[in-house]
Amino acid sequence: MAEGLTARGIDVTQVEMLPEVLPTVDVDLGALVRAELVRQGVDVHTDATVTGISRAVQGLFVEGRDKAGALLVWNVDLVLVVVGVRPDTDLLVRAGAATSPRGAVVVDESMATGLPHVWAAGDCAVTHHRLLGTTYLPLGTTAHKQGRVAGENALGGRARFAGSLGTQVVKVFDLVAARTGLREHEATSAGFTPVSTTATPDDHKAYYPGATPITIRVTGDSQTGRLLGAQLVGARGAEIAKRVDTYATALFHEMTVTDLTELDLSYTPPLGSPWDAVQMASQAWVAEHQRDAERSTLGQP
Repeated sequence: MAEGLTARGIDVTQVEMLPEVLPTVDVDLGALVRAELVRQGVDVHTDATVTGISRAVQGLFVEGRDKAGALLVWNVDLVLVVVGVRPDTDLLVRAGAATSPRGAVVVDESMATGLPHVWAAGDCAVTHHRLLGTTYLPLGTTAHKQGRVAGENALGGRARFAGSLGTQVVKVFDLVAARTGLREHEATSAGFTPVSTTATPDDHKAYYPGATPITIRVTGDSQTGRLLGAQLVGARGAEIAKRVDTYATALFHEMTVTDLTELDLSYTPPLGSPWDAVQMASQAWVAEHQRDAERSTLGQP
C-alpha cells in the first residue's frame, strides 16, 4: 500500500511497531526494505506506535510514540490501519469444530474438520507445515492448495495436502524480498540446531552489464547439514521469486545444503552464473559450517 499510494502521488508516512517494516525476514534484511521505502520518499518510523487518531479541522490528527517515548504527531488526510489476519470461524465453532490456540479450525491432511461432511481451507484453518507440524500460516498459495484438496474430498476424493513451507515474496518499489522455510529462532523452537550464513552473489555474471547483488541468508542444521530455510533480498530484475522457489523445492525434498550446491541449474551470462546465486550462497554456508556437520555425523568432538 505504501508503494501504491506513493505511485498515485500521495505522501506516505508508515508507522511500524516492530523494529523493521517486514517482520517475516530477519531485522537486518528488513532494513534493506526500509531503505528502499525511504529512497522512494516514504517517511518510515519503526519501533513506533500510534496512540490516537482524532478528527481535525481539516483531515485527521494522529498521535504516536517512538521507542524512547517521545511524542510523534501527524496531520493527514487518510489513515490505513493494518492489523494482520484473524480466523473467522464463528460458524464452524458454533457447529462444534475444534480450534487451535490461534483460533483457526483444526483440520487433518484431507482438510476434514471432524464434523460430518465438513471440510475447511484457507485463512480459517490450521496449516500443516513440513518442518513445524501444525501451525497457522495464512498465505494465498496455501489457501489455493488446501481449497483444491477440500473440494476434491467433498466430492468423494481422497486428496491430501502435502504441507506448506511458508514460501512468500513481496515487491516493494524496485526491491523484492522473499523467504521460505525457517529462520534461526523458528528452527531452534522446532528442535533443530540451526546456523546461518549470509552472502551477496550477483544475479548474473558481473562482466555482462546490469549485474546486481542479491543478499541471501541460508539456514541449515549444524548437525546434519539439512537445509532449513532461506531469505533473499534483491533488485526487481534479479529473479528473486524464482530463486526462492529453488530453495523451496530443495526444502520440500529434505535436501542438504550440499545437495543444493550440486543441482544442475541453467546458465547464460545475461541471466546467471555457472554456479547460480542460490548455489554460491549455499557454498558459502558449506564452507563455514559443513565441517561441523561432518564432525557431528562421525561422532568427533
